[in-house]
This record gives sequence, C-alpha cells and structure tokens, in this order.
Amino acid sequence: MEAKSSLTTFARAGRRGAGREAKVASDPAFVAVRFDVEAAEGDRWSDALLDAGALSVDAADPAAGTPRESAQFGEPAGVAPSWWPVTRLTALFPAGTDAATIMQTTATTLGCAMPVLETCALADRDWVRATQEQFGPIRISDVLWIVPTWCEAPDADALNVVLDPGLAFGTGAHPTTRLCLRWLTRHVTPGASVLDYGCGSGILAIAAAKLGAGHVAGADIDAQAVRASIDNARANAVNVQFAQVDALAPGAFARVVANILANPLRLLAPALAARTLGGGRIALSGILASQAAGVVDAYRRWFIMDDVASGGPWHDGDWVLLSGTRRPGVAAT
Repeated sequence: MEAKSSLTTFARAGRRGAGREAKVASDPAFVAVRFDVEAAEGDRWSDALLDAGALSVDAADPAAGTPRESAQFGEPAGVAPSWWPVTRLTALFPAGTDAATIMQTTATTLGCAMPVLETCALADRDWVRATQEQFGPIRISDVLWIVPTWCEAPDADALNVVLDPGLAFGTGAHPTTRLCLRWLTRHVTPGASVLDYGCGSGILAIAAAKLGAGHVAGADIDAQAVRASIDNARANAVNVQFAQVDALAPGAFARVVANILANPLRLLAPALAARTLGGGRIALSGILASQAAGVVDAYRRWFIMDDVASGGPWHDGDWVLLSGTRRPGVAAT
C-alpha cells in the first residue's frame, strides 16, 4: 500500500541526513543496500552507515501490509517510536560506492556479523514528475472528485478537492482512502462536526468540509503532514483546524474517521471513543479483511459495530472499512 504518515511508519535520517539530502538531486544514480537487523542494533547500524557516507537510512517493518505488521507510532506525545523486533534498513549511497566493502567494514567496527544484503542501482530521474504521473483525477461519487494540483478538473461543477499530498499520505488513489471518502459522502450531514484522525494530506477533512460539514478538525503526529494539510485546506478555500495530536483541542465529534492501520487502530480505541459523541458515527480504515474481527472486538465496548458483508460497498480488494455508532453513556476509559 502507499506509504502512510508517521502514525504508522518512520524513517531515521541520522544526525547528518538532512545535510546530505541535497546530493540526491544532482548525482546521476545511486546504490541502495537493504538488509534486516535486530531491534537493538537499529540505531547503531543507522548512525554508523551515515558516518560511512550513506545519503540516508530508512527503517521499515519487513511485514508491513500483512497481518503480521507491527505498527510503530509516537503516542503518547513525546514518546519516540521504537524499532520493530526485526527492522529492515535501506541505506542509499552515491553511484560508484563500494557498498559491500562499506557494509563489511561497518559490521567489523560494530562487532556484528555481516547481514544478508540486497543491493540495487537506482537511476537518476525526476522523482517529482514520476510521482505526479501516477495520479490523475479520481471520481469518488457523482458529486465528489479528487484532483491533483497538476491536473484540470474533469467536472468543474463537481465538489473538487484540489490536492498536493507533498510528503504526506493521502492522494485518493489507495483503496483505504477511497473507502473513507465514499463513507463521508454518505454520512456527512450539513453542519455535522468531523474529526480526521491521522489526517496525512488532509484529504478526508477537506472532503468533509466540501460536503457541508460544520466544525472540521484534523490531527496527525507528523508535523509535515499537518503542514501539508494546512496548505491543502488553503488551496481549497475551506476552514479546517489541523494540529498535531498532542495539540488537538478538547472535544468530541459527530463523525470520526481514522485511516491508519489495524494495529494502531486497536490501541487507539479508547482515544477515538473519547473523541466521538454519543450516537455519533466512526469509520476505521487501513484494515485488511483478515484483520477486521480483531479491530471490531477492540471497539465493541464503546460502539455498536456495523456488519460488513463480504464483497459489499465497504470492501475494496483486500481492504475493508469498519464503522459503528457510539454507545451513549459508556465512558472512554
């Protein structure tokens, strides 16, 4: 699936990563080295490779997108994400680098066994243009379209969400986002309050505002996502309040939508219940069909969960959207 916001994944650039990013644009090609390490060795390998000349070191869950995923996210506020038990590191070097020798030297310096490596060359290209070419206007319903800023709206009279995702998750192309957008078109009523938890690019909150919602807020733990969301709201001339999770103003909402992943959604059940008004509705996405039962169980205490018929409108490929109604009077503790 598409890369999520830092609610679900993170990368480590190290102390020198930012200073070296400028090289990527001018170098003709790069060498990427991918390998797995134990959690206790993640920081040491990442820092050592940056010291040895890596342009960047990315950390990811080898099981991402499968039922075995183990999402890491920075909550409560101020608590840094931990490494996955087995973490997949990808180090990027300039073309011509003897990556194998660097890896062997680094392993010796760290006193570690040489890991099994996957190495590939990356050609230089216009990555911005290449990304843009993947996305065109997306029709969500008869009235709602998602239109990238580099495209013209196919229907000027429709509700067009003009979007530049930047570094944040949410273009409308992924099934989990499309499911949430379809849900919003059915469940946003004029003046209803809406919270987009894990807002990414702000696409869901902006769509809710376009659909006639009243007070609309979005939250993410990633500062880049919040900045992208604010810019996108401004481009769409809608009033949405975006903030990082720990700065989100108190209050509950008539509609709550969270497009994250199954594991963090299970952990966030009490927090999202506290943000949903009694009788209000919640939509949960980023869930594989095989994970649905576990997420439903996590929310039953606070919500009357809807039945999701196999192959129905709330399925898209392997993905499913879950929804429910908040039980009045059940405290979110």
